[in-house]
Amino acid sequence: MVDVIFYEAFWEEEQALRAALPAEINAAFTSQTIQEYDDQKCIAPLISVRTQSRIPPAWARNLAGILTRSTGHDHINAYRAAANIDIPCGYLPSYCSRAVAEHAVMAAMVLLRKLKNQISAFETFARDGLTGHECQGRNLLVVGVGNIGSEMVDIARGLRMNIKGVDIVPKTKDIEYVFLTDGIPWADIIMCAVPLTRDTNHMLSYDALKMAKRGVIIVNIARGEITPVADMQRLLSEGIVGGLSMDVYEQEYRLGRLLRAGETITDKTLAVIMELKKRDNVLCTPHNAFNTEESVARKASQSIEAVKTFLETKTFPHLVPDR
Repeated sequence: MVDVIFYEAFWEEEQALRAALPAEINAAFTSQTIQEYDDQKCIAPLISVRTQSRIPPAWARNLAGILTRSTGHDHINAYRAAANIDIPCGYLPSYCSRAVAEHAVMAAMVLLRKLKNQISAFETFARDGLTGHECQGRNLLVVGVGNIGSEMVDIARGLRMNIKGVDIVPKTKDIEYVFLTDGIPWADIIMCAVPLTRDTNHMLSYDALKMAKRGVIIVNIARGEITPVADMQRLLSEGIVGGLSMDVYEQEYRLGRLLRAGETITDKTLAVIMELKKRDNVLCTPHNAFNTEESVARKASQSIEAVKTFLETKTFPHLVPDR
């Protein structure tokens, strides 16, 4: 009998998980989502997913526990509500904070220095239109100063940026916290690191960002629903947003499945994403900000420890909170 099945385990992650797995635990692995794997029934009492699997409601009666190998857990809350179940659900709150923060700062610097344009310009070795900006002295607004946001602050301090934060619970010392409506007009760069909740859904919409400085750079490594792509398209077209980096997307589970299968995208929202990725001032990455050797190793060890704890105690070291 399989004790646990790991869905969405890409090659490097599977190797790290196997290396940390005790011999007495019988585990199965697949790189596919539950939908892509086409499981008709739950084959293990404990399943582990990332963010793109949609757990069938019919599985609820056979599940003993769910572990999401992610910091965000909105998808688990949505499943528990839809299936009307109350079983232990675990998550990993801090395995990739530094990796994601470094990705966000990297993306901002790529946009500041017009790197996509620079690479294209090599063909003619021209420099017209390539003048960018330095980080030093730029105003950075970190929306969500939690585990990841605090790492953004730490890196930005080293770059001598001016920093303000937005959060309902100010924790990080030595930065000024402001209301979102006050921070947006001040910022040159806005980095989004809040969890997806009812309150943060569409938080950085057109109406919220239309008062921003012209040319503001937006970096979203949190959840795509916080920066709706139709609004981002309008803001870019009007010149309000000068650069956009997205590592997360609305309807990401559908987008990932269609792109992996090489299928034609006809959905209106997903078609906007595909249009935006062609722009020189837009960066699109495949929900990969977490993906460093260091964070994958931490994720594997924390995941296996969570599995061991669950099999022994029927609970997890870090339980998904109700939202």
